[in-house]
Amino acid sequence: MSSVRNLRGRDALTLETIEIEVLDTRVASIRPYSGNVDDLWLAPGLVDLQVNGYGGIDLNAAACDAQAIERLTLLLASRGTTAYLPTVITAAHPEMESRLRTIAEARRNSTVVAHAVPGVHLEGPSISPIDGYRGAHAAEHVRPPSLTEFESLQVAADGLIKLVTLSPHWPDVATYIRALRDRGVTVALGHTHASPEQICAAVDAGAQLSTHLGNGIAAELPRHPNPIWTQLAEDRLTATFIADGVHLPADVLRVMLRAKGIERSVLVSDSVALAGSKPGLYHSPIGGDVIVGADGSVRMRDTGLLAGSGIALKDAVALAAGLPGSSLRDAVRMATEIPGGFLNAPCGRLAVGSSADLLLFRWSAADDTLALIEVLVEGRSMLALQNN
Repeated sequence: MSSVRNLRGRDALTLETIEIEVLDTRVASIRPYSGNVDDLWLAPGLVDLQVNGYGGIDLNAAACDAQAIERLTLLLASRGTTAYLPTVITAAHPEMESRLRTIAEARRNSTVVAHAVPGVHLEGPSISPIDGYRGAHAAEHVRPPSLTEFESLQVAADGLIKLVTLSPHWPDVATYIRALRDRGVTVALGHTHASPEQICAAVDAGAQLSTHLGNGIAAELPRHPNPIWTQLAEDRLTATFIADGVHLPADVLRVMLRAKGIERSVLVSDSVALAGSKPGLYHSPIGGDVIVGADGSVRMRDTGLLAGSGIALKDAVALAAGLPGSSLRDAVRMATEIPGGFLNAPCGRLAVGSSADLLLFRWSAADDTLALIEVLVEGRSMLALQNN
């Protein structure tokens, strides 16, 4: 027997008041609605290009198994993130292979994971080896790009690696970037001390993204040139931003969004397993001994460098939407259709016939997150699942 549901609210992307009819797993119709919807908003499910973990589940921990990844996927969905890229960071080659195999296994074994995970983000290992630029990545495992190594990792991942973050300072990196692009992999620049010339050469070779621009970089930089200015100025690069109020102060985020433009901007969480934890000292595969602050930040104890964020993507949407000169529409676009466009997957859009991955929520400019009323993934209520 078919299941039918109707959701009513203001479309966060068109600002029109609409009614969405969901038939089983798909959007059956979208039509104007003239009734009262109070302050309810509708949007596609959020798309996060950078998730290291959340809610105590760490994708970079040896103990993480396929069942944990399914739990993580359901947890993220209950927070409004219905599609995401599990992110594997710099480590020894066997460890990275193991983590990728686990993600591939989870996707094979679980229809929930298969639907939510269109690929994997490989952040490293070919990033800057220099302190500051390297961030929380382990120095001993940073190494030059190797197509042989990448192909080994891609086999372990069952072909799921869709995004690779690297630094373009390495010799002959343009050849490597072109090889990845030929294999259908999106290349992002991040954790880099590269010169303007090296950055431009990487873009000429096919790099398309900047990973968490303004972070993964030294605390002190030359006034100019430096890697931030070059990437901001390069119109062929779309930048991802961690909008948690910690990684980028509000005025910095505002300026960067203006420079890139909404069309070339993406919000990511860069969330880690300690997201939502009480303040205190913890040990993490990302950063080692880390301190969760009262503001939710996760910092390495010895250096104070950030080691991922403590937010879900819906929190970033609310923060970006509340910036002076910004809007909910812009923020939702940066967390749905724009990142979805890099995944070659049917996510982040609201259309008749699309999968019923939908959010119903309340929000005002004073709110620090979206108040989720309902989250549907293929027509199923994720909030009901989490509450059972």
